[in-house]
Amino acid sequence: MHTLSADGQGHFAMLAFSLLVSLSFFFGHFIAPDIDPGALMALRFALATVFLFAVLKALGVPVVLTRFWRFALIGGCMAAYFITMFEALRLTNAVSTAAVFTLTPLLAVCFGWVLLNQRTGPWVVAALLIGGAGAVWVIFRADLEELVRLEIGPCEAIFFFGTLAHGAVPALVRRLCVDVTPLQSSFATTLGALTVTCVYAFPALIETNLSSLPQRVWWVMAYLAIVTTAGTFFLLQYASKRLPGSKVMAYTYLVPSWVIFWEVVALSRWPAPAIFAGILATIVALLMLLRGEARV
Repeated sequence: MHTLSADGQGHFAMLAFSLLVSLSFFFGHFIAPDIDPGALMALRFALATVFLFAVLKALGVPVVLTRFWRFALIGGCMAAYFITMFEALRLTNAVSTAAVFTLTPLLAVCFGWVLLNQRTGPWVVAALLIGGAGAVWVIFRADLEELVRLEIGPCEAIFFFGTLAHGAVPALVRRLCVDVTPLQSSFATTLGALTVTCVYAFPALIETNLSSLPQRVWWVMAYLAIVTTAGTFFLLQYASKRLPGSKVMAYTYLVPSWVIFWEVVALSRWPAPAIFAGILATIVALLMLLRGEARV
């Protein structure tokens, strides 16, 4: 039976990562008016931490919290990404923040070089640029006028720091978590993210009446906690031990295309034909990464 190489396993993990993250955007839209985003973020990390702890115990895998600062650092980076995203979205639109987020793979290249001395060849850089252009085209729904009107203000600058933190995660995982399994590090970093998030969201948590939340909030929160937090934290750390950070983060370019796919499947809402050019560019970029392993 043919088995995937370590690189192939990393690519497959990140493909699943991008699909699951896209569903969180799709589902999260339905409960956005029902709960404060800070409270939602803290609760999802809390549930994810409990879930991962239960998985560790069920599998007989020991909990590792030695040198907890490293897990707090990685989890704090993930929390910083979510916190700055929510803060930016309070004052700006999702399109501009999504545009800033397309910088993540290129930032991951920089962190890979600084922290791990990873070298990125021209083939991979070209793939990242093509993928980034495709993702931006999809994000702006093939609207050149809206793209030209993009303004980088204080809100986008705030989110850039969150994007910077997110881009550091693959290199930090590979550098600091060599002595633990992806499952162990997923639990510990989720706990670290929970710690940071609770400080930020404490006022919102106090004001949130959990008993009055609609049932749909709990269903979506369960998905966000188990799948989009616990699951994607595991996939990200699994892939980060097998692929350079640039290739790990390149799969974030797929998220806008997946969101459009779910809109077609669930809402029969077809995009404008011009948008498919961006989707095609994203797919071409990922194929370049898959075929260019030896070119790195």
